[in-house]
Amino acid sequence: MNTEIFNLEPTAVWKNFYSLTQIPRPSHHEERIQKFMFDFGINLGLETIKDEVGNIIIRKPATPGMENRKGIVLQTHLDMVPQKNSDKAHDFATDPIEAYVDGDWVTANGTTLGADNGMGVAATMAVLEAKNLVHGPVEALFTCDEETGMTGAFGLKPGVFQGDILLNLDSEDEGELYVGCAGGTNANATFNYTEEPVQEGLASFKLSITGLKGGHSGLEIILQRGNSNKLMNRFLQHSVVEHGLRLASIEGGSLRNAIPRESFAVVTVPPSKADEFVKCVGEFEKLYRSELSATEPDLKFAISATSTPKSVIDAASLDKVMKAINACPNGVMRMSDDMIGLVETSTNLASVKSDNGKILVQCLLRSSVDSAQEDLGGMIKDVFELAGADLVLDGTYPGWKPNMKSAILITMQEVYQKLYGRIPEIKAIHAGLECGLLGGVYPNWDMISFGPTIRYPHSPDEKVHIASVEKFWNYLVNTLKDAPLKEVAVA
Repeated sequence: MNTEIFNLEPTAVWKNFYSLTQIPRPSHHEERIQKFMFDFGINLGLETIKDEVGNIIIRKPATPGMENRKGIVLQTHLDMVPQKNSDKAHDFATDPIEAYVDGDWVTANGTTLGADNGMGVAATMAVLEAKNLVHGPVEALFTCDEETGMTGAFGLKPGVFQGDILLNLDSEDEGELYVGCAGGTNANATFNYTEEPVQEGLASFKLSITGLKGGHSGLEIILQRGNSNKLMNRFLQHSVVEHGLRLASIEGGSLRNAIPRESFAVVTVPPSKADEFVKCVGEFEKLYRSELSATEPDLKFAISATSTPKSVIDAASLDKVMKAINACPNGVMRMSDDMIGLVETSTNLASVKSDNGKILVQCLLRSSVDSAQEDLGGMIKDVFELAGADLVLDGTYPGWKPNMKSAILITMQEVYQKLYGRIPEIKAIHAGLECGLLGGVYPNWDMISFGPTIRYPHSPDEKVHIASVEKFWNYLVNTLKDAPLKEVAVA
């Protein structure tokens, strides 16, 4: 156990965060964290509900004299993104996160940390258990499966909450208030292929692209990092022509909302081409490292001999798959006209996997403009359908339109200026916050998203800035204390 975390301020938040790191909670495996949070509310003597989709709702009454304040809903999500380095032995379904203090940051040993959204959850827990805070009515909403489907937000029912203000604690830059976000759509393309027996005497190899930074496909897509699926596909296309390559299997990327960091393929080539093929891998590594020298200095492209596979993918199907992946858009498509430096529309070619006669290719499309998102979906659909794949667009969720006249926005600007001597930056985010969905169910909600500084979420390099957590906590506490008054009906 890393006891340094318990010495960090504010201790109430870090204590809770450490508890969260000890409970496995990857998306779709949230039973234990849901039970933990339900028991947490019950043990505090607070009204606690688990709804039919797995959201946990906890209510805390106003402190004396604050009953006339607007009710505030503190909203976070319980799941985390399970990403690890390929050389790290870790089972996210059973193993705790190995969090530790590294200078000014808290990070994890070879895995994602879960600060997204564990810091928000921990702060909400600290509010619920505190006996010395001043606040109006508080309702805590801990949603499930935010990272892979926003299941909790999609499943939320109207009429459950009494609050008028939603504070989403899932942003990742302290000192910034987010008032809008992008919507998203999943694109799932499926190719069928025939398994052909491997000819005798072929040389068999495993290809590995590793060392890429990856990261959040919304927040970090603007950084133009390498996409392991695109890089692997480029080499495969070259080697089919130049070296007679046949593909036995491929696995690249793992989550739709994470830029793919690694890709692996098992291939065969004629023995007469083997030496040339091995040399070509080294040449492509130099090429990739040269092209991506600023963004991917640790890129590695490796080859090793392996046992002969049982079968390979038929050549005609492989040709269609490779051409579709090559033509598939990836990265930033358009920057926002309204906010300097904000991505408007992007797509992440997240995952390519072969299994049992099928190759599944998954992309996540994001845009703050619904029509642009729809157009991009049509473009990707056309690319894959022309190549003979079945493509399904699903999981669409709306964006969140900014309200610059928001009462809570005005309050939070004033509070931050009192605390830190400046007005916080007002921004929109190119990521899928749950606010868009939640606002559709509760259109009366006045919404803001904020949080501590987190870097490299959705990757094993994820870390949270220690000093920013204390500033975030103080900001949250003072915002609750200065919450707007309820509107009084005029007779």
